[in-house]
Amino acid sequence: MSRQVVSLGCRLNSYESGIIQRHVNAAGLDDAFVVNSCAVTTEAVRQSRQAIRRLRRDNPDATLVATGCAAQINSREFADMEEVDFVLGNREKMQASSFRSLVAGDSPRIQVGDIMEATQASEAAQPLPEFNERARAFLQVQNGCDHRCTFCVIPFGRGNARSMPAREVAARAREITRKGFAEITLTGVDLTAYGQDLESPMRLGDLLAHLLDAVPEARRLRLSSLDAIELDPLALELLESEERLLPHVHLSLQSGDDIILKRMKRRHSRKDAIDLCDRLRGRRSDIVFGADLIAGFPTETEAMFRQTERLVDECGLTWLHVFAFSPRPGTPAARMPPTPSAQIQERARRLRELGGSAARRYAQSLVGTSQEVLVESPVRARNGQYALIEVPGGDAVAGRVTRLHIREVRENTPVGVMES
Repeated sequence: MSRQVVSLGCRLNSYESGIIQRHVNAAGLDDAFVVNSCAVTTEAVRQSRQAIRRLRRDNPDATLVATGCAAQINSREFADMEEVDFVLGNREKMQASSFRSLVAGDSPRIQVGDIMEATQASEAAQPLPEFNERARAFLQVQNGCDHRCTFCVIPFGRGNARSMPAREVAARAREITRKGFAEITLTGVDLTAYGQDLESPMRLGDLLAHLLDAVPEARRLRLSSLDAIELDPLALELLESEERLLPHVHLSLQSGDDIILKRMKRRHSRKDAIDLCDRLRGRRSDIVFGADLIAGFPTETEAMFRQTERLVDECGLTWLHVFAFSPRPGTPAARMPPTPSAQIQERARRLRELGGSAARRYAQSLVGTSQEVLVESPVRARNGQYALIEVPGGDAVAGRVTRLHIREVRENTPVGVMES
């Protein structure tokens, strides 16, 4: 039986799943499956349970380990699943000893500690993960969150904010580039909170400046989701001027209505979001924005929702990650007057349609242009703005940075040919 780690949810989970795979391999867990679960929504928890049941059905004799945010938050519920043999917490899953103990047969069924006691972003001598692709690598630089948005349980799965020292980030970035990766995505739970917990506090901009100087061989740096109000001045300046920082910013906006933002306990206003996008676009005209948006938050009226719809145009958003609100037990939002389920689904549909239209417009705008791209596979590549581009012929070299001439859009996907 092949060894397998099933990763659900965010990029941080994907990064950590690669490290788990190394630990599984090193421990010799030949007949084991690990499900790295997600807890961001009720649906994510359901999908995590579904993945566990499917794996057990298909592999009745395997050892099955549940870990990740859902298992951290609801460890007893996952342990009560008849399909699950062991439950590991989010700290425990990153420790090689946890997997060695499974092989030795001396592991307790539940290894889940208090995540709020975590004070470091990574364990000492943690290996780089086994990446699933040869083009782009993720690099975790931060974990946890000190904020308490009223809809969110992730701090209870990830703990408080903690950062990897800049020198360690640079060392790992060098190792990644030596392995042949042309692009690195910096990721974390609350990336814009980077560095405030370090012995010598710094900000995300300081880390970016250090990386750009210390790792000149890193050709392409991409940032994962950012909190609009927490971007520090140096990070903004670098996003505006540094070509090695790719022109793609994904913002955690959630809503376009100020009352809903207050009820979410977000820290930015509608105007803050629009001003940020206007500023960045005014200084870097090729920049493209994505955003997380929640449809149907409790107490959201139709007029409030329309403010979110208008925000898509006013911020010029292209890539939308839409969540239909689902209450998470124990959060303040779960106790607020709910929006009817049918309205939640309808509003989520409308937002997804807006996102689809914005993505199609962007695809059409590329026709006739020359785009620098990172080839992901023999038939596809992505530009700096994160647009997927089809490469006919099947002979593109994965991991190569090249230029494509965009000649058409086929089924909403730009199609490009190699420039000679």
